[in-house]
Amino acid sequence: MSDLEHRYLRLLRAYPADYRRSRGTEIVGTYLDLARPGQRWPSAADTADLLRGGLRQRLRAAGAADLAPGVRLAAVLAFLTATTLAATWSVLELHPPRAEWGVPSAGPFVSLGIVVWVAWLLAALVHVVAPARWTRRAVLLAMLLTLAVVPAAALADLPRPPLFVLLPQVALGLVALGLPERLPVPLRAAPLLAIGAAGLAQLNLLPRNDFFVSYYGWTASQILPGTAVAVLAVVLLLGLGLALRADHRGGWALLVLLTPLGLLSLHPLAGAVDGLVHGAPQPGWSAYAATAVAVVLVGPALLPLTLALRRRATQPPTPTPTPTPCPTCGSPRPAR
Repeated sequence: MSDLEHRYLRLLRAYPADYRRSRGTEIVGTYLDLARPGQRWPSAADTADLLRGGLRQRLRAAGAADLAPGVRLAAVLAFLTATTLAATWSVLELHPPRAEWGVPSAGPFVSLGIVVWVAWLLAALVHVVAPARWTRRAVLLAMLLTLAVVPAAALADLPRPPLFVLLPQVALGLVALGLPERLPVPLRAAPLLAIGAAGLAQLNLLPRNDFFVSYYGWTASQILPGTAVAVLAVVLLLGLGLALRADHRGGWALLVLLTPLGLLSLHPLAGAVDGLVHGAPQPGWSAYAATAVAVVLVGPALLPLTLALRRRATQPPTPTPTPTPCPTCGSPRPAR
């Protein structure tokens, strides 16, 4: 056995055991026939193809073949939400405090967050004009900048958006990495339309004078929880409409989006943990941290739990063995 064949067989472990026994030799043989002379390692495309195929077969075996379409639906909604929020925060960044107030700012902007939000807006533009793989790269770059702004602001001693604004953006970006390869043109252009609408709305809602609007209070109590409610309503309506056609994509999309939705709702959730009522001051940072950790742990754990329950519910019952009669006396004997 060559090294290349051995490595393809190791990758084949991504498939269920029954599938490997019935089709494994055929699959590996096909890849070996297409390999270049002297090739010793599977290519990146072959590796990704085998891993995707193995995941698809395992989901089918678990009775969750509609999970992958649900992830793609969640990715479209997450990308639309992330880019719309980026447009909202970009407008806020254009209204820094006046110099005589002595409030720190990043030059003509409220904070270094302007770099992050521009990166997300560029990802929306890439989504319209380039293939999905370039959109995923643009989303990944925007996510890295979202994370990097925290140490960068500390090093430069400049303000940045608060963590309760940055964390939901990263979570939405992680889900958005599952964007489908092909989308109709209207859906590809939807983020740009949403960005324009959000920008116009915020320009009209912000005060006309030089009043400074910060991330704190305005975002925590209005924009983020309202976005979570809007996304939840859209997912529930889509899920209900699809379920009427025996399509469970909406349910899987809701499970995938639970963590971003929870992070978008950090302010009311942390307020409940802190015992605050509506209109009370901001929750303490300990309540924010504890709530964020709980959301990040519980949200992702629900997906494998649902998969396990779905697999158990779809497995056929074990047949009861039929007693065989004794060849001598004819009385039934217990089956072995």
